[in-house]
Amino acid sequence: MIVITGGAGFIGSCMQQALHARGIETVVVDWLGNAGKWRNLRHHAPARIVAPEALDAWLATRPDISAVIHMGAISETMATDGDLVWRTNVDLSCRLLEWCAREGVRFIYASSAATYGAADTEDRFSDDPVQMDTLRPLNLYGWSKHAFDQIVLRRLGQGDLPGLSWAGLKFFNVYGPNEYHKGAMISVVKVKYDEARAGQPLRLFRSDVPGLADGAQARDFIWIGDVVDVMLWLLDHAGVCGLFNCGTGVARTYTDLAHAVCDAANVPRRIEFIDMPAALRGQYQSFTCADMRRLRAAGYTRPFTALEDGVRRYVQDHLAAADPYI
Repeated sequence: MIVITGGAGFIGSCMQQALHARGIETVVVDWLGNAGKWRNLRHHAPARIVAPEALDAWLATRPDISAVIHMGAISETMATDGDLVWRTNVDLSCRLLEWCAREGVRFIYASSAATYGAADTEDRFSDDPVQMDTLRPLNLYGWSKHAFDQIVLRRLGQGDLPGLSWAGLKFFNVYGPNEYHKGAMISVVKVKYDEARAGQPLRLFRSDVPGLADGAQARDFIWIGDVVDVMLWLLDHAGVCGLFNCGTGVARTYTDLAHAVCDAANVPRRIEFIDMPAALRGQYQSFTCADMRRLRAAGYTRPFTALEDGVRRYVQDHLAAADPYI
């Protein structure tokens, strides 16, 4: 049995689908709420759903678990409640970490590229642990993920977690089906598709970086299928431990993305530039690009999906379909 926290969310539900396809029993830890998240599990219901506040009591019964995939978090980059974010993203993660170490259970958790903060060149996106203390996240969410990464590495270095089988993944810009409940945090691909479908030009932020052209802001966009493949590989290779980037290793511009959406939706390419909201200034990453050498060195060899191919699959197989869920 495998536990997936945040298993009704975007990445968690896609991982749930993949494990269900393998015939693996799963327990999802999440709130379904009233925003339609249940639809993320409609085609592949887990054996059980445990409310997050009941997780500690359930784990105390020592269920027969082979792995915990910890995706649950407050992932809102504009979150401001520091106490709530710390309790959710750090305290809960620490309790799961300790439980897995004590019970000998594989622990795979979600970190984030937001930990890299204002990094703006490829060499500054290294997941080498020796670089950890040089990172400066720009927002509360990124800081909370960075803080947990630091706790894991420090405790391992102190010998506090002997025999722990673990992996952390710094997710870059993930896009794909089952993200429809995310509101303001939904991927740019979905937002731009909605604009294209409405017959509107695709709106992109003007650059707020001197010398960087409008639309030239670049991110490492990764298709959800590739993210799931990486996590499945880590489940299958329990001897691989460490904190790894999870991107494609290629930065693509927002103009590239907008063009890919228009082409996939079979509409003319039209872009309109708008001012960046004041709330994002100083917290906006204008460049991300995962250094994937450590994951490759660990043995992961599968190629990553090109932006145009991933966007085409998302648009044509999901967003334009009668049932957009996986």
